[in-house]
Amino acid sequence: MSNLPWSEFLSFKLFDIVKVLLTAVIILFVNKVQLFSDKLSALLIALPLTSLLAMIWMWQGGQSSSRIAGHAEGTFWFVLPTLPMFLILPWMLRHGWSFWSALAVNCALTTVFFWITVIILRKFGIDLMP
Repeated sequence: MSNLPWSEFLSFKLFDIVKVLLTAVIILFVNKVQLFSDKLSALLIALPLTSLLAMIWMWQGGQSSSRIAGHAEGTFWFVLPTLPMFLILPWMLRHGWSFWSALAVNCALTTVFFWITVIILRKFGIDLMP
């Protein structure tokens, strides 16, 4: 943690505000679409819009192709342990769990699935947590 560029990390530029606003508008738009179509909003949120934006912001910030490629590959592996949540959460909600309880359990399960994924992938030479 001591080798993080804290001064750069904690400084904000005008373009950072533009990035935040554009990203927030996308999330707000998807939330508004959900008011009339939960399936369409699910499709929109399933698109890797935030990942694409993050990679665009990385490229705009001068990141190398290698770093962007590493980000894209890491995103693929990190998505896998989140997928069960999208089946377990609806099942729990349909079976009488309160929203906050179901969400808390799914966050805990996702964390467990995340670490299982990290451990399994290390055996194949893929280190997500160096």
